[in-house]
Amino acid sequence: MLGNEIFNATVCIIGIAILLIHVINLLIKKNKRKDEMRLMDFLIFTVVHFSTYLAYTLLKLSYTSYSCTLGFYTAFYIFNNIEALLFFIYVLSYISLQDKTKKILSIVNLSLFAVYVVLDIVNIFTGIFFTAGTNGEYLRSKTMFFSQGYQLVMFAITVIFTMFNKKLVIREKIAFSMYCLLPLVAIVLQNRFKGYAIAYLSIIVAIEILFFFVNVSKNIQLAQEQEKNKEAQIRIMMSQIQPHFIYNSLSSISTLIAINPPKAQKTLDNFTEYLRANISSLTETKLIPFEDELRHIRTYVSLEKVRFNDRINVEYDIETKDFYVPPLSLQPIVENAIKHGILKKVEGGTVTLKTYETNNTYIVEISDDGVGFNADEYEDLDNKHFGINNIKHRIKNMCNGDILIKSQVGVGTKVVVMFFKK
Repeated sequence: MLGNEIFNATVCIIGIAILLIHVINLLIKKNKRKDEMRLMDFLIFTVVHFSTYLAYTLLKLSYTSYSCTLGFYTAFYIFNNIEALLFFIYVLSYISLQDKTKKILSIVNLSLFAVYVVLDIVNIFTGIFFTAGTNGEYLRSKTMFFSQGYQLVMFAITVIFTMFNKKLVIREKIAFSMYCLLPLVAIVLQNRFKGYAIAYLSIIVAIEILFFFVNVSKNIQLAQEQEKNKEAQIRIMMSQIQPHFIYNSLSSISTLIAINPPKAQKTLDNFTEYLRANISSLTETKLIPFEDELRHIRTYVSLEKVRFNDRINVEYDIETKDFYVPPLSLQPIVENAIKHGILKKVEGGTVTLKTYETNNTYIVEISDDGVGFNADEYEDLDNKHFGINNIKHRIKNMCNGDILIKSQVGVGTKVVVMFFKK
């Protein structure tokens, strides 16, 4: 028996050390994601679970009794259910599901958890899952397997919703599935090697797979995405500060100095603000208020109107503005609507910028009555003018947004930008 206790204590000590390293790494990390906060809750409680089991293992070396065994194992059964609860909360925070689906799954999770905690307490008086001998030995009942019902149901749900989630990559699907399946393997092995903490060993292995295949890999992926976003921002910024635009703006200011000095001063101020906003976007890695982006759009429009006067008409229909967007995500779309939409017509035209919100989304519509284009020309136009793929990439990765484009030759173009609230 002493060999069993040494093995179990060693498993617990190694497990606690590994878990604490992961917890510390998460604690010191800045700008933790929501799923990382939930993962940390799960890991911290697992440390508590392992520490309790270690204490029990050491206590058994010198003392054991009916009440001691019954009390500790009741705690372990409840701890297993709490771990399953926290694990599933972590899964829901990690994967992308509709709010209604998440709400239903959360209710199922909490309801089953409450039922099984009650059953674990009832077991003290009935022995439906286990009991203790007079000498403190742990005795499983014939219906002990049903004590795992809550965990099995939630693990099955996890496997289904992760394996069929198109937004998860294969390593993420494998990691979540392994965490759910390894305990089942451990239960089989536990019956073969009684007295050994095979289940606790499986938890350590499963958590390591989960941590490195999901969390660490996710951080590496996000770091790569940030680098791509940075490169995209630079490309967009450089496309905005084109030599011909600078030359035309300075030429307009030079002309205005002689005929309308106050207007020249205002135009110069706008030009300075326009350059400042574009350059500052190089170092901006966070979302900015929509109002800041709108201000930049108005500044750009005012500069273009100096040159093109009544050929450019921009209308604003702002129903909501209390949301955040990536810097330089909307202004280039407005610029494109002007340069490659309405200014392609001799008489010019109108660009309309409209914002509104639904229950789940903030929506920005930028439409023009310019020349429009064929869908078949989209990729070629993007390479030459739009840079829309760069913008779409940044919107998707910085705030999980999306862009839809509709255009008809001779009618105009509408760009719908969606910023999802969650």
